[in-house]
Amino acid sequence: MGSDTDPADLIALRVDEPIGDDVALVVATSGTTGIPKGALLTGAALLASAAATHERLGGPGRWLLALPAHHIAGIQVLVRSVTSGMDPVQLDVTTGFDVERLPAAVAALGSGRRYTSLVATQLAKALAVPAAAAALAELDAVLLGGGPAPQPILDAAAAAGVPVVRTYGMSETCGGCVYDGVPLPGVRVRIGDDGRIALGGPTLARGYRNPVQPDPFAEPGWFTTNDIGAVDSSGRLTVLGRADDAISTGGLTVLPGPVEAVLATHPAVADCAVFGIADDRLGQRVVVAVVAAGTTAPTLDELRAHVAATLDSTAAPRELHVVAALPRRGIGKLDRNALVRQFSTGVLRPH
Repeated sequence: MGSDTDPADLIALRVDEPIGDDVALVVATSGTTGIPKGALLTGAALLASAAATHERLGGPGRWLLALPAHHIAGIQVLVRSVTSGMDPVQLDVTTGFDVERLPAAVAALGSGRRYTSLVATQLAKALAVPAAAAALAELDAVLLGGGPAPQPILDAAAAAGVPVVRTYGMSETCGGCVYDGVPLPGVRVRIGDDGRIALGGPTLARGYRNPVQPDPFAEPGWFTTNDIGAVDSSGRLTVLGRADDAISTGGLTVLPGPVEAVLATHPAVADCAVFGIADDRLGQRVVVAVVAAGTTAPTLDELRAHVAATLDSTAAPRELHVVAALPRRGIGKLDRNALVRQFSTGVLRPH
């Protein structure tokens, strides 16, 4: 697990009670909504995920492990390597993601089909170094998970010729199970009446080591996520955001994801996060933290006008904070709750 493992994670992994002979792995969840629960993954589910990934990508290949091996994305790199019959090449990330070592690691993969799995912060760092970006462009696919990637990063990757495949999934589904909006072979996706995404199929976990209520596995064969999404007529899934991130402002609901997507297109915005803070008049007000793209940060009025040109004016932020970097946790997921805690007290509202 590593020396920085949260002790709470170990609760999800305790083995003082039987968990079933077919359970091969217990993966602690992120614990953002409580105590880590421990997804019970069978060998069959892990193998089904690896086989479906290779089928989608065009066949087995050699993998570069550039993520911690105790996270589901890193674990799956190892499982795919086992099923491919090829040893992975490891890029040690114990002390961080060193892009200067990336070209040599990619070269060590040799010939044939070659893959890796990254998160958006790693990709952004690699794209800033020409040699690292060129190395990634040599691969057959770069799976990108760990949360939504800002559009400017995706655009920069495309311009550099990096074959990015955006993945959606979680520990409860053996990692990514929807690639570029399209479910992997055998994976089922549906949207509930409340807008939540439900996932089913052979990659699904058996349940939790420490069950919770309400149980997202209550319906046999399905896992109800906490994500809001939509499926178009072709069956392509769009993830709009997390239900618990929704902002109730002035009697209307604003999801941060679509607002962040619009803000990311502003030339003065390098990165951003939208969140809600308690407001006596509105219930919650929409707030944005921005990492400036240059030496001059955008103003609140500029960002409000930019959002209102595309979305309803209710979604336009009423408060702006310029930060050096956004707080992240685990393998690079945005820590929206940390921003709420940081800016909830002692702040004057600019608007």
